[in-house]
Amino acid sequence: MIDLRSDTVTLPNDEMREAARDAQVGDDVYEEDPTVNALEAHAAEILDMEAALFVPSGTMGNQIAARTHTDRGQELLCEAESHVYKWELAGLAQHAEVQTRAIEGDDRGVITPEQVRAGYVETDLHRPGTGLLTLENTHNSKGGTALACEDIESAADVAHELGVPVHLDGARLFNAAAALDVSAADIVEPVDTVMFCLSKGLGAPVGSMIAGPSEFIDRARRVRKLFGGGMRQAGIIAAPGMVALENRHRLTEDHERAKRLAAGLDELPGLTVQSPETNIVLLETDVPATEFLEMCKGQGVLGVPFDDYVVRFCTHWNVGDADVKEAIAAVERAVPS
Repeated sequence: MIDLRSDTVTLPNDEMREAARDAQVGDDVYEEDPTVNALEAHAAEILDMEAALFVPSGTMGNQIAARTHTDRGQELLCEAESHVYKWELAGLAQHAEVQTRAIEGDDRGVITPEQVRAGYVETDLHRPGTGLLTLENTHNSKGGTALACEDIESAADVAHELGVPVHLDGARLFNAAAALDVSAADIVEPVDTVMFCLSKGLGAPVGSMIAGPSEFIDRARRVRKLFGGGMRQAGIIAAPGMVALENRHRLTEDHERAKRLAAGLDELPGLTVQSPETNIVLLETDVPATEFLEMCKGQGVLGVPFDDYVVRFCTHWNVGDADVKEAIAAVERAVPS
């Protein structure tokens, strides 16, 4: 079975398993796990930020950031199809207890400075005020689009002018950096905080990072504990994360395979395929997405429905060149001629 559902389905390699086995550990709630401490320091260094915090998942990382940045009842600005708004079980309402003001971005998920300014709410006797702007890079729902540094900067600059902090959902941050041929630090330079996943394209079995100012990370650590994310001998899962960070240098391989996959699928009848910027391939089908995926599964290929007639395939380090070739052939066998 060729599993193209997500880059979260990767299996840890021998180096990750050995790192987990041999990890030095301690109680992370007491900040005494040397492996976790090393991972946090390394992540902060890569992003040129003061500090970082290891969390179990990207969703928890985004929710911790929102809760730490905001006061209850404030408004949060985000793109209308962003992960924090669309795919996190209304956590912003449940955990941070904020109101969400969604902004319709363009077809790549970019929101303009003018839209940020228009969405801003001044605090007064009747209105709660805007407490946070969240951005996303790469943008999952738009097909893994890599938002340019200038787009991040221009939106963040307006928010800061208005006194609003900015959090970046960078679940696939290093995919964006690879696609744009810039450093991840360049992308996050204009924002206050960022979350990125170790368990997506980088291939770790579990875990994500929040990075930002030291004072913010100190407060976020308390919120992590509040959310049940206080871990004990977490070095066993942090050690594969250290190995995974080195995988950021190979993400262009996934991107090239996604391009070849998209090009091959686009030649098949009944499919219209969006040209991928990173490792996510979106295709429109003539039949319902669930029906299309059942046909693909019967030929040994897995994907996920993204809309009624839209399917997502995702390349990752467990998908090689031969898998891409076979996936195209399998879908060709599956689709009606």
